[in-house]
Amino acid sequence: MTEIDKIDRRILGILQVEGRIANNELAERIGLSPTATSDRLKRLQKDGYIVGFGARLDPHRLGFGLLVFIEVLLDKTTPDVFDDFAKAVQRAPEVLECHMVAGGFDYLIKTRLADMTTYRRFLGDVLLSLPGVKETRTYAVMEEVKNDGPLPL
Repeated sequence: MTEIDKIDRRILGILQVEGRIANNELAERIGLSPTATSDRLKRLQKDGYIVGFGARLDPHRLGFGLLVFIEVLLDKTTPDVFDDFAKAVQRAPEVLECHMVAGGFDYLIKTRLADMTTYRRFLGDVLLSLPGVKETRTYAVMEEVKNDGPLPL
């Protein structure tokens, strides 16, 4: 993997905010030719700095108005329990993010669902049936203050 320079960082910064920018416009904004810009984009993707492109959707308009964070405490902290839990959570489409954390619990999960009734069903049918789950704590989000923060390049 190659190191990135200031121009690469400018490209990444622009793409975080304007993922659909045309190559010609991007080239003009960073002061390179379209060919050189395209080559840099390909390298940034190949080297793993850019991991994908996608549209940001409005969860409320799509019926996913409830944002919930869940602390998960496992019954044992052994490699096999961690592996089993991680594999199972990968198969749960309701789980948007899952992070192993240090501290008073083992994982932090982020999910979006229609409402509290749907969350209760998810908790009972999916989350509590994941391997090794001993205890959970739920935090329903009342207001999203900031949810689109690009990396501070």
